[in-house]
Amino acid sequence: MNVGIIGAGRIAGTLAETMSKMKTVKLYAVASRSLEKAETFAGKYNAEKAYGSYEELVNDPKVDLVYIATPHSHHAEHAELCINHKKPVLCEKAFTLNAKQAEKIIALARENGVFLAEAIWTRYMPSRKIINDVLSSGIIGKLKVLTANLSYNMIHKERILEPALAGGALLDVGVYTLNFAAMHFGTDIERIESSVQMTDKGVDGMESITIFYRDGKMAVLNAGIYARSDRKGIFYGENGYIVVENINNPQSVSVFDSSDTLIKKIDVPPQITGYEYELLECEKCLSEGRTESTSMPLSDTLYIMKQMDGIRKDWGLVYPQEK
Repeated sequence: MNVGIIGAGRIAGTLAETMSKMKTVKLYAVASRSLEKAETFAGKYNAEKAYGSYEELVNDPKVDLVYIATPHSHHAEHAELCINHKKPVLCEKAFTLNAKQAEKIIALARENGVFLAEAIWTRYMPSRKIINDVLSSGIIGKLKVLTANLSYNMIHKERILEPALAGGALLDVGVYTLNFAAMHFGTDIERIESSVQMTDKGVDGMESITIFYRDGKMAVLNAGIYARSDRKGIFYGENGYIVVENINNPQSVSVFDSSDTLIKKIDVPPQITGYEYELLECEKCLSEGRTESTSMPLSDTLYIMKQMDGIRKDWGLVYPQEK
């Protein structure tokens, strides 16, 4: 599978590095608005083609899949460009700016019969099944609470700070905490409450989100752009608790009893970077003629986008493009 990347930033680099160690997936082309930047990237990661426009990349017949690695604010525009050229798309999170954009892109992909998926890598990883298997085993009794946090010091990054680039914590890291809760506690939600601290530029800097489920469970999620957190996900049950190391790329799952004794630990299988799983699923879907991922169906993507829209509405956070 020949992959073309739109955007030549840090995430694009990690993806390119991942493909260099894969057998059936390879980086074929990269496109940037700057040809020089694209050529530098292509040289570093051994891409066959470097393009100074996204249009050139989507017009290349050898590109089998396009990975969109531009800021959140531009995902819808770039996905539309790909779909209109019948190019399958794996789009970096957050999928789009809001649910309205997501609905439009999803409808366009279905109308054209083009594969489209969101690159929430944790949805595709083996750790997802490992965690759910431990939870469903009943090892800590009835589950009551989930906590998850994801925060990095990112205040120097323009895409995080600027409202016009759909900056803030929610779309960048908060989306992972919401996906973590959805993957392991489901979507039968009674209500969501949240609190936020806004930045001087008017995007969310730190937030706490509490989800109340109809069966009595609760999820408490924290995200931010100022400090490095421990990134843990913890499940609390009647007879103990389960700790997931790093919800952004789980490394291990540890089970403790009610006296804090470690009774079980499962390490996640060795990986290249973790990005390989979403690429392999895209390859499988394309080979089978499918237009959606099973690990991250478009209905789930839209659900999370609507969830984030609702949370932002409570905060009064409106991006310039939405005004």
